[in-house]
Amino acid sequence: MPCRQLQRGNSPKLHDQVNQEMNDLVSPSSQPFLQDPTLVRNLDRMAEVSAGPVYNSLTEPVSPSSSENSIVVEDGTVKVKRKLGLVSGTALIVGTMIGSGIFISPKGVLAGTGSVALSLIVWVSCGIISLFGALAYAELGTMITKSGAEYAYLMEAGKGLPRWIAPVPAFLFSWVSVFVLKPCLFAVISLSFGIYAVEPFYHGCEPPMALIKLLSVICICLVAAVNCYSVALATRVQNFFTLAKLMAVGVIVLGGFVMIFRGSTEYINEGFEDTSRDVSSIALAFYDGLWAYDGWNNLNYATEELKNPYVNLPRAIMLGIPLVTLCYLLTNLSYLAVMSKETLLASNAVAATWGAEVLGAAAVLIPIFVTLSTFGAANGSCFTGGRLVYAAAREGHLPEVFSYIHVKKATPLPSLLLTTTVAIMMMIPGDIFSLIDFFSFAAWLFYGATMGSVLVLRYTRPDAPRPYRVPTVIPVIVLIISCYLVMAPIIQQPRIEFFYATLFILSGLLFYVPFVLFNVKIKFLEPFTTFIQCALEVAPSRYAPPE
Repeated sequence: MPCRQLQRGNSPKLHDQVNQEMNDLVSPSSQPFLQDPTLVRNLDRMAEVSAGPVYNSLTEPVSPSSSENSIVVEDGTVKVKRKLGLVSGTALIVGTMIGSGIFISPKGVLAGTGSVALSLIVWVSCGIISLFGALAYAELGTMITKSGAEYAYLMEAGKGLPRWIAPVPAFLFSWVSVFVLKPCLFAVISLSFGIYAVEPFYHGCEPPMALIKLLSVICICLVAAVNCYSVALATRVQNFFTLAKLMAVGVIVLGGFVMIFRGSTEYINEGFEDTSRDVSSIALAFYDGLWAYDGWNNLNYATEELKNPYVNLPRAIMLGIPLVTLCYLLTNLSYLAVMSKETLLASNAVAATWGAEVLGAAAVLIPIFVTLSTFGAANGSCFTGGRLVYAAAREGHLPEVFSYIHVKKATPLPSLLLTTTVAIMMMIPGDIFSLIDFFSFAAWLFYGATMGSVLVLRYTRPDAPRPYRVPTVIPVIVLIISCYLVMAPIIQQPRIEFFYATLFILSGLLFYVPFVLFNVKIKFLEPFTTFIQCALEVAPSRYAPPE
């Protein structure tokens, strides 16, 4: 029977007839017929696509028999089982924070501080700021256990505002993140993968940009395929590449400390020599350092897939971010053990320069390490970006079909495909790094708004259960830092691009007013949703609170 016959909008008589036939099939008197495997498969397929009529007729919730499946079907919708444990959650944080930046160009911090000692202090301070922000997110994530991170928290905090304006902050966040921030980050990380994948074959000369972009697009598609196929596979990939990048950091740290024990401490002993006295320059050093730590909030995007989030979310944060901070500190010490400030500032690929000094012929390992690192970071970026689209669509801020998940694999297939498509579109034209620069201040704008949400929810919902409660001073500190990081680049280097970026953020209201506030329906979306359901085998999902 064609799946379109089970969709809304078809003949009511036909729909009732189909439902009656289904009810007859699943009645107790007809149980012997259900022994027919072909009949069971067809029944399941129609039920999956229609996402309601058959499952609503069953007296007991239906759960896939295979232990590999990650879904439970109940009340006509699909809910996801929790697959991420403490190790996988920590790997997601570490794997998305450590990308290509620490291997390629940590010189922004050194250029802003002017001295070795202050640059190391800034690296540690950025780790502490990231930890503070993540701990505030841990309170929100254990109180509001929905996926979507900032989006979910801004939605909850906005409920104290008038109804017509309550969803606006969350909507604008999803607007900017879905169509710019998340795809751009995915694309930039994949572009770094392409650059270092071809580097060993074009040593000493410029590789063709077309080849780099081709490999970058292949990386995007491969990562998307992994995430679309299975949550379990995506987490295994993340765990493996996180281990690989920690091994890469370990090689650099070990090599650097061997040099230190041999007496190569000349550059480290410079200490605070040439320390910058320019406050704005030091502030920009913090900005560069915090950019390298970006990703500390990524586990909050997948809270609904985290086992025992009340315990594992804070623990993963407390394990992951200090580990990354330690890696960054030791890696910079290793660089400075063999490179002067002048050499480091002149290098566009610090790890490669370090490898040539320390590893000799084995320096070819560095591009391999960076390639592994960027692939793992791309996997984490795709994983979290898809969950944001999924969460926004479930609240009605994107077409409903993007909130559907695959009925067997339990992956948010439509939302992952949207994120992948936008990332590829941004990859093809050219310079996406400038786009990231002009919109990066928007990320801290929403980080600050989320810190404000902690304080707002303390006031509006004081009695709500908070399995983890962060000291009030922590979100206040991060809120102040966020405000500064939003305003600093605009005040210090005002450019017309920041105005354009602000206009883009506000332009989301052009879609919010008709489609969210006044709930205007687009007629062609219903047949489009039906087509996507049939083609991708996806069904509506619902939020399942942790037990």
